[in-house]
Amino acid sequence: MKLHRLLIAFCVLCIACKKDIKEQEGTLQITFKNVVNGAALKLNTTNYTNAAGETFTISRFRYFISNIALIKMDNSELKLPAAYYLINEADSASKTIDIPAPGGEYRGITFMVGVDSIRNVSGAQTGALDPVSGMFWSWNSGYIMAQLEGTSPVSTAANNALTFHIGGFQGQYSALQTIPLISPISLSVSEIRHPQITINADAYAWFNQPNLVRFQTISTIHVPGEDAWKIATNYRNMFRITDVTDL
Repeated sequence: MKLHRLLIAFCVLCIACKKDIKEQEGTLQITFKNVVNGAALKLNTTNYTNAAGETFTISRFRYFISNIALIKMDNSELKLPAAYYLINEADSASKTIDIPAPGGEYRGITFMVGVDSIRNVSGAQTGALDPVSGMFWSWNSGYIMAQLEGTSPVSTAANNALTFHIGGFQGQYSALQTIPLISPISLSVSEIRHPQITINADAYAWFNQPNLVRFQTISTIHVPGEDAWKIATNYRNMFRITDVTDL
């Protein structure tokens, strides 16, 4: 009888400890590594080749990450408090973000590339959404979701420029994309465990599948519409988890 009571007490203690861990808040760290067809992205200095065989350089590469959620072990999603991050290749500090998260075990994450409709109709804002970043269309009262600029010898624009400013948050050509990513190992979050995730973002995907983009035909996008939607549909494929350190 005494042993039975001890076992019951032990089980109750284990359940309480497990509950305490789940109620703890930890941190999930995500580092974005921008690449082109697997090679490190280097602004202004390196020639790349798109899927159509056209060479190009990149001088600017930026995109918003928002609406982050954690994928639980049963595949349901836990939405985290609203936060908006501007990932900027020219700013190394912007490429690592720390996200407060409830304690627990998770299979992966989801996030939106861009700025949701609510924030798009809320006018100019502060922080990552401050118009000073150059990611807000004042004439269109909306945010640029992602931005790639550079040059290509086949571009028909002035100075062979490439200008891809992808936006639009409503209608059939909404550029908003939600990205689900499953981790190769479970993510254990608690006060003492802080998973670190590395995600590659491959700019090559912007011009590849399912919509092949030729710079001879399309070299400038700076309004919402079908062309912007095609690029957004492509770049939803650019993200991949490449490393997880479960500290």
